[in-house]
Amino acid sequence: MGTPEFAVEPLRLLNQEGYTIVGVVTVPDKPAGRGQKLQQSAVKQYAQSCGLPIFQPERLKDPQFIDEVKSLNPDLAIVVAFRMLPEVLWRIPRLGTFNLHASLLPNYRGAAPINWALINGDKSTGVTTFFIDKEIDTGNILLQREVAIGSNDTAGELHDNLMVVGAHLVTETVRAIASAEVKPTPQQNLLASIETVSSAPKLFKNTTRIDWSRSAEKVHNFIRGLSPYPAAWCELIGTNSDAVGVKIFRSEISENDKPSESGKIFTDGKTYLEVGCGAGRIRLLELQLAGKRKLSVTEFLKGYRDVEQSVFK
Repeated sequence: MGTPEFAVEPLRLLNQEGYTIVGVVTVPDKPAGRGQKLQQSAVKQYAQSCGLPIFQPERLKDPQFIDEVKSLNPDLAIVVAFRMLPEVLWRIPRLGTFNLHASLLPNYRGAAPINWALINGDKSTGVTTFFIDKEIDTGNILLQREVAIGSNDTAGELHDNLMVVGAHLVTETVRAIASAEVKPTPQQNLLASIETVSSAPKLFKNTTRIDWSRSAEKVHNFIRGLSPYPAAWCELIGTNSDAVGVKIFRSEISENDKPSESGKIFTDGKTYLEVGCGAGRIRLLELQLAGKRKLSVTEFLKGYRDVEQSVFK
């Protein structure tokens, strides 16, 4: 059961290793884009290419869908980046239903674990498989793998790394469950060993705006933690006081840490653009003005001549 590309890699690996996949459950096709053409999920596209049985229920509690799943007589159900399941569904498989989560649980329970690990400046994260129960992301842990985070890694790059590691953890978990070689660990047993448990709530536009009064390190982590999606943003206030929305995708911490006004812009007009923060400065590398295409800073400076008289807010 899954929807986006993150869920395709585990499915692909299970299929390649010869497991009998009796059904693939994903979201219904949805209209998207200017033409509102029906768009299939990444999981459906892969399943179709392999001739796997596909189910796209509008409601997971639909009695007809529940009966269809029961008729498949599944040994095990695997959930990756999907919806919360009703108990009547996750209790059907003989050996249970487990989920792949992109964090080292019980840390970063919630919808955006990859983003928040980066926003908080963590040096490592990982993936976890756990049996689903009645509460979100709280079930007994099966297996975990830790993954290092680079100082400039973006959410997109970490996503791709965890996707591959997670796919292998899924197949390893299937083997361990089938051979009864794994002993599920209650998450409560791990809480005592974690100094601070962070959450990973869903991101909204009002929570992705850059606060330039924070330190350069925190602003940099915020930008990379939201890149490429949903993207950190702010407003560029020009000399005529007009405000333009700006998404920032890449940055680095500047070696110039002289005190400066938050949001103040420093540039040579050709090769670099730095912004003052509450402490230190960051150097922008890639950004996008509202309604325009994504640009490198050198491309941006060619078309925005009076940027040094502007300010980010």
